[in-house]
Amino acid sequence: MSTNVLRTPDGWWAVRNERAVRIETKAVTTAELLADRAAVREAAASDESGTPVADLVALPPVTTPCRVVAQMVNYRSHAKDSGFTGDIPPTFFRKASGSVSGPHDAIVRPAHVKFLDYEVELGLVMGAPLPVATVVEEQDLPTYVAGLVLTNDVSARDVQLTKTQFYESKSYPTFTPTGPYLALLEPEDFAHLLNLRLRLNVNGVPRQDRTLADMIVRPAQALTLLARFQTLAPGDLLLTGTPGGTALKAPPKPVEKISALLPPALKWKAFFKGQAKNPLYLRSGDLITATIATADGRIELGEQRTPVTDAP
Repeated sequence: MSTNVLRTPDGWWAVRNERAVRIETKAVTTAELLADRAAVREAAASDESGTPVADLVALPPVTTPCRVVAQMVNYRSHAKDSGFTGDIPPTFFRKASGSVSGPHDAIVRPAHVKFLDYEVELGLVMGAPLPVATVVEEQDLPTYVAGLVLTNDVSARDVQLTKTQFYESKSYPTFTPTGPYLALLEPEDFAHLLNLRLRLNVNGVPRQDRTLADMIVRPAQALTLLARFQTLAPGDLLLTGTPGGTALKAPPKPVEKISALLPPALKWKAFFKGQAKNPLYLRSGDLITATIATADGRIELGEQRTPVTDAP
């Protein structure tokens, strides 16, 4: 069974139900903690009653700086929402590690961003180096992936689309809420990954709800493709894509064909005029809740509760 680990300002904790036992470790970074799995197992097996999780302040369980890499359009439902047809080439992009924030921290919308969107995603936390040219088979996942985290790939759509700029649009501070838990997996847990269900609500209203079975490029293949050109190290984070249900959706095909005939400035002006009528984009005062878990509770990554606020 997986072991949930919580990070707070004064250390690491093994979580059992609603209580947490301090892990006796000198680890400061995620990579250092992963190298001290014996201390994690000892805390998880402890007889201590522990501290109520509700009394602890959760930090992102992935420490920074680290590499944050993400997959683009990796769920069939998201591809449909985005207007893609046919085969979609696997695509990766980077996010700044400075975008990583806590599971209950506010998401801060920059003043120039009008169309702020959400993307619940499963994050893979690397537990071993992934050298260039590595081929990862399904049975190899436990060798390279130590655990899982719940993430939200927050996106400034007006920056992303007009500039074709993923790095900037997804890298503002607080644009990668992460945690609360790092679920450290045992080898037998990996057989249950496709049963993980991703859910995201805004103000209590469901927006996204799919399992990993909807995924196009699954983790082993994603790591193999990434290793063609990119190394990863323990503690690095791979975001594996989001299901359908985001605020951004492709316009109807007739509208899209007409827009393609317009000069870029007019095309984007018309597009965002239509998007301004979309009530699903995030606004100050909204509350996002997100979870990832298997139905049987074998893997359960906790709940994010992230309010949205405007930059001062």
